[in-house]
Amino acid sequence: MSYLSIKDGQLQVPNQLTVPFIQGDGIGPEIWQASKKVIDTAIYKPYHGQKTIQWQEIYAGQTAFEKFGTYLPDETLATIQEAKLALKGPLMTPIGEGFRSLNVTLRQTLDLFACVRPVRYFSGVPSPLKHPEKTDMVIFRENTEDVYAGIEFLAGQAETTQLIEVLKTQFGVQKIRFPQTSSIGIKPVSKEGSQRLIAAAIDYALANKRKSVTLVHKGNIMKFTEGHFKKWGYDLAEEKYTNVCFTMQTFEKIAKEEGKEAAQKALNDAQKAGKLIIKDVIADNFLQQILLYPEKYDVIATCNLNGDYISDALAAQVGGIGIAPGGNINYHTGHAIFEATHGTAPDIAGQGKANPCSLLLSACMMLDYVGWQAASHRIICAIEHAIRNKTVTSDFAQAMKEATLLSTQEFGDLLVDLME
Repeated sequence: MSYLSIKDGQLQVPNQLTVPFIQGDGIGPEIWQASKKVIDTAIYKPYHGQKTIQWQEIYAGQTAFEKFGTYLPDETLATIQEAKLALKGPLMTPIGEGFRSLNVTLRQTLDLFACVRPVRYFSGVPSPLKHPEKTDMVIFRENTEDVYAGIEFLAGQAETTQLIEVLKTQFGVQKIRFPQTSSIGIKPVSKEGSQRLIAAAIDYALANKRKSVTLVHKGNIMKFTEGHFKKWGYDLAEEKYTNVCFTMQTFEKIAKEEGKEAAQKALNDAQKAGKLIIKDVIADNFLQQILLYPEKYDVIATCNLNGDYISDALAAQVGGIGIAPGGNINYHTGHAIFEATHGTAPDIAGQGKANPCSLLLSACMMLDYVGWQAASHRIICAIEHAIRNKTVTSDFAQAMKEATLLSTQEFGDLLVDLME
């Protein structure tokens, strides 16, 4: 096996790269079968066999349970640990009972602290917005903390009653209105967890010549968790990125000491010098702003739960989660899982209606991650061409006039033809 490795902080990518893949549940096998040939062709075209991916199937979800009696075999985790890289389809998760999300388990076990979601518009995709092309953002969602840490206690259990009593008697908590029927969740947000995520967002913005990083939080209410996410973000920018960033915290300080005119001049000078602007916005206001003024936002850094909501809301603006890619990355160890961001869609599984674009664009993220941009560029161009010509899968065809309806596999075959 020729796996990805890391040396002196740099990824070492073999030309014959072995990548583990998980087909996934529901529509997973269909979108994988449609995508594999597209990815292989996109790699062959620019590199002519000098670079290749050797696919290694591993298992998680329902297929793993049927084969091994467990939803996440130890071998799967061990393989991803060694390979540092994986591509996966959607995995099932029960709601309200049963095992916790396998996606969350993978992220936490491998410490994939950054969930990265690029959101951009492909011309021709049906959208509810008048100007969806104004939406072009990259979300950095903290992946391991917040309420997604899964620290929960069920109402009526002895440990829950004990915890509520401790909160009341030792910490003076009087705001649990119905203690006998309340479940309790714990929301950890750390300085280290916040700053490594925000650093990754800033590094990405600088490397890709983006104009701003916005810290999205609910710090007006959750002052010691999300409020400090904001504070730690500004502290990081001012301590470690002072030569390349200008923060709105600095703007406010100048305005207070020297007046608003001086602060505005400092901001204008920073923008003219090409400095990255670090700003923040309250989460609920942000969800309004992305509809009204999406062009004002660029790279987003936010806590786990906010990031979940924001990712889906932004995806809807540019055509839906079926065309939204995602990667879960630890920029320190090099581990990364790229995945289709939608669900398993069991209602259409096996019918050839699924759109493989989320998995394909996630594969593009993976190719970019290992430095094979020439291959990812070919996939993106083919997808753009297919959508522009209205040759699409069911989700887009039903919202387009005079569209040519293709099955999942036919769409994949078309993309291959477009790259020939």
